[in-house]
Amino acid sequence: MQFEQPPSVRRAPTFHARPDADAWQLLRALLPRRAATTRHVQQAHARLAVLGLATARFLPHLLAALPRLSHPPQLDEDASSSSYPLSLFRCSNSSSAFASNHLLRVLPHPLPLRLFPDLPRRNPHSFTFLLASLSNHLDAGHASGPVSSSFLGSHVHALAVKAGAAGDLYVRNALTHFYGVCGDVVAMRMMFDELPCVRDVVTSNAVLSGYVRAGMVRAACAVFEEMPVRDEVSWSTVIGGHVKEGELDVALQVFKDMVEKQVRVNEAAVVTALSASAQLGLLELGRFVHEVVRREEMPVSVNIGAALVDMYAKCGCVAAAREVFDGMSRRDVFAWNAMICGLAAHGLGRDAVELFEQFLADGLCPTNITFVGVLNACSRSGLVAEGRRYFKSMLENYNVEPEMEHYGCMVDLLGRAGLVSEAIELIEGMLIVPDPVLWGTVLSACKKHGLVDLGVKIGNKLIELEPAHDGHYVLLASIYAKAKKWDEVREVRKLMSSRGTSKSAGWSLMEAQGNVHKFLVGDMEHKDSVQIYNMLGMINRRLADAGYVPDVSSVLHDIGDEEKVHAIKVHSERLAIAYGFIVTKVGSPIRIVKNLQVCGDCHEFSKMVTKVFNREIIVRDGSRFHHMKEGRCSCHDYW
Repeated sequence: MQFEQPPSVRRAPTFHARPDADAWQLLRALLPRRAATTRHVQQAHARLAVLGLATARFLPHLLAALPRLSHPPQLDEDASSSSYPLSLFRCSNSSSAFASNHLLRVLPHPLPLRLFPDLPRRNPHSFTFLLASLSNHLDAGHASGPVSSSFLGSHVHALAVKAGAAGDLYVRNALTHFYGVCGDVVAMRMMFDELPCVRDVVTSNAVLSGYVRAGMVRAACAVFEEMPVRDEVSWSTVIGGHVKEGELDVALQVFKDMVEKQVRVNEAAVVTALSASAQLGLLELGRFVHEVVRREEMPVSVNIGAALVDMYAKCGCVAAAREVFDGMSRRDVFAWNAMICGLAAHGLGRDAVELFEQFLADGLCPTNITFVGVLNACSRSGLVAEGRRYFKSMLENYNVEPEMEHYGCMVDLLGRAGLVSEAIELIEGMLIVPDPVLWGTVLSACKKHGLVDLGVKIGNKLIELEPAHDGHYVLLASIYAKAKKWDEVREVRKLMSSRGTSKSAGWSLMEAQGNVHKFLVGDMEHKDSVQIYNMLGMINRRLADAGYVPDVSSVLHDIGDEEKVHAIKVHSERLAIAYGFIVTKVGSPIRIVKNLQVCGDCHEFSKMVTKVFNREIIVRDGSRFHHMKEGRCSCHDYW
């Protein structure tokens, strides 16, 4: 009989005496050093049986080597008998608590709960394995509701009290963790406060995690501050809590504190900090996290690699993202998705499509996110035929049902290309109810292509659907302004005001010298405002000498051109560019993050700056990246 051999397995020696010791030595030789699979354990079991070493006394060790099953076997007698873990347990010395505990560990919910009362031997650890089974079931998203889940925990809690095990530290930690997972923060806190002398850092970490799950980050921070001992799990949990609540700058500051206090960072802290840097789009912070990974000589795991790719792509360094991606020894679908989506956001549609084709050639199966990336790439680069083909292949070839985001990419693709009628047909033929965002995308296309009548019709429809959404009013007013229908512009603004809706304030962020600087339109709050406006004045004069003439069509007021020019001159990204001239070295790119889409004139202004001053400007706006150099933009003015 032949057996598959794990990569690290040595040839098994021959044994003649001391059966238990020989069996244990052989098991260590047969199983891989890393986590064994059920197949590996079965092969080792067969070899032991052939050599006569598979004794009842030793079988529990095979049970201990098994991984936890992800799906429960059927509970009918035949299926139970054929279950390998149950067979091992029944053939072993099943009066051992060791065997009972590992059976509870291996079997998924609900088997441990059903088998627990009939186990011949239990100890306090048995309750921890049972509670772990319940917690894993909830973590996997199979909860039947917080009330019923908490009731199950209370039932196990009562059994532990009855057995005299409720005062055991490990049981209390398991109960605290379980109550946190099922969202019963009152019971969780009661477990924490009940016996202050029977708790450790694991107990506190369970409470931190429970509060973060429940969205109670302030409560988690209060526990964190009071902890006499904190480990890397404590820090990473708090960092994750701040990110979950959108407090990205706070999360990164906590990460910096963790590093400064010389706490060894773990993978969770690194991945979360990289996620925060990516969402903020601030490269210096992301580079700091990457430098920590290098300094700590942490292995670049699949998770860290994917997070680095995502961070560099979202911070405007798509070349660095590709370098990390190409250097990964192993990539999962998340890394591929991050790279494809990153190329798309930077307007590198052809590169994204080529990478997607390589993804398919490697035999990987695309997910819904993969298709969002490749369809977005087609949209940003005007690849209409490719976009149609990939959209059609989603369901036909890969059984991926198109979702709202996929339809959004297709509507955007068709609208940008001027195929507005086809975009409307696609929306009207959807099998799911279209959301207002799709019609908003069509409205943007109407503005771009000067379709005033259709734009007015759709704009009024959107205002009826979402009267509190400022973007619909702004787009409709822009369409009227482009057609110089100033009375209608005033009516839209009046309607907007009467409904208490105001236009979202645009802002621009820029990193400089370890700090993040935020600018609003006409901002005078910055400590260096005088220098910034002087620099901006110098830039404007040089651009005027070079032939730059402002385009004031985006100003939604019927005022004189001179006033419109003044309004445009103090847009937030221009202030950020002027500050960049002051604080960045010549030859270094000026990197800006905007919350809204860059306006047409600021786009032309920025391109002209790169030509006149030989500076590179990288802008991440509300929809994509613009890499500007030598008077040209990576978007090729297709945005």
